[in-house]
Amino acid sequence: MKLSPFLLAAMVALSPAAAPAQTEQMDEALDISRMLLNPPEGVDLAYGAFQRGYYLTALRLAERRAANGDAVAQTLIGEIYANGLGVPQDIPRAIGWYGQADQNGDIQATFQLAMIYQNGTGVARNRERAAALFEKAADGGHIAAKYNLGLLHVEGLYAEPNLVRAAELIGEAAEAGLPEAQYDYAVMLLEGAGVAPNTEGALELLLSAAEQGLSAAQVEYATLIYLGAAGQRDAEGAAHWYGRAAETGNPVGQVRYAMMLAAAEGVAQDAETAAMYRALARRQGLTDEALDQLLAGADPEAIARGEERARFWPGVPPSEEPEPATREEEAPDAPLPEMLETLPSELEDVARGESAS
Repeated sequence: MKLSPFLLAAMVALSPAAAPAQTEQMDEALDISRMLLNPPEGVDLAYGAFQRGYYLTALRLAERRAANGDAVAQTLIGEIYANGLGVPQDIPRAIGWYGQADQNGDIQATFQLAMIYQNGTGVARNRERAAALFEKAADGGHIAAKYNLGLLHVEGLYAEPNLVRAAELIGEAAEAGLPEAQYDYAVMLLEGAGVAPNTEGALELLLSAAEQGLSAAQVEYATLIYLGAAGQRDAEGAAHWYGRAAETGNPVGQVRYAMMLAAAEGVAQDAETAAMYRALARRQGLTDEALDQLLAGADPEAIARGEERARFWPGVPPSEEPEPATREEEAPDAPLPEMLETLPSELEDVARGESAS
């Protein structure tokens, strides 16, 4: 059974906008300053700074809580060091913080530790240790841990070979909306692996994963509705989802969408765009004789234009770039107001955009 790769770390930081205007920096600083002086109920200042991209501020605020045994703050510190956010990457230190948070009951830290040992990130790979941690986090209700533990049961090396248990775990993660789990559980439903076959249920899950942007699900869903798995062939729907997958760089989606463009099936004929996607798929090592035959009789100039577009994809060839818009010369930024000097010391890096980092 073909399964998607192990899920990457669940916590993803939001990057700050590049070179924010100084007025925006001041607004950010004042917002956080007001929260420090008058924190609204339920507001987490450390995570607020983290999500805005002020990692050094987040680190300092989290360290205060972590010193008192706050597991969530310890996990946040581990995340900062694991990914080198505002500080040099330091996996051993991240493991130390994740370990403390794990001992204090934070299943997100347990999951992050499992991922480190599963992938051998900065440490010796230890899949037995990873499996034990995935199981602990899954028992605590962590959705991504359930999915990964389910995959281990499918693999059958570091967890008991058990498709029924795998289907239960992956199904729970799918029900929670995890797109990778939805894709894999749909495959299990289609094949009757560990669960009773259910094509209708598989289609619903694939559509959900496709709508969340998972290109493998987009290709699989397109193929099934093209073949009539839903009861009636849907060439237009298939072309739509193959096109979505092609746009994200999926080579199978690129080939199949190119075939539909070349044959004018479910979409208007467009040999130029078909040639572009064929070239992009070839760049990734995927060729298709049927597609070559469909394009063999196409206008050579259209083929050349498509291949030229592929050279600059996802941008456009210089000949197609619009003329740059003219705009008046902007006045230089004014210096930061003196009032920023009155902000709490721990927020100075926020006010100045953490330029030192």
